[in-house]
Amino acid sequence: MTLKDKIEKIICSKFKITHLEILDKTQEHAGHAEAVKSGGKGHFALLIISPDFIEKTKLDRHREIHRALDGQLKNEIHALSIRALTPDEYAARN
Repeated sequence: MTLKDKIEKIICSKFKITHLEILDKTQEHAGHAEAVKSGGKGHFALLIISPDFIEKTKLDRHREIHRALDGQLKNEIHALSIRALTPDEYAARN
């Protein structure tokens, strides 16, 4: 199972997902000093659309995602970009 697959499995088990995009940006950072320091850990960008985020601040949404991915953030993920929106917020932007 790839790290991207693990992230998807964890996120889908913790949140009611209406839309999920996981972009693996690790290769964009190959050879970069921080990528070498991190031991080649992954760089990811997430777009998570969930009704679970209704009435939650951006900070609370990010905290919940970080808690869900705690093990991966400690061991496998070097950088994580997060966009966490409600279905209404997502619809208004698209």
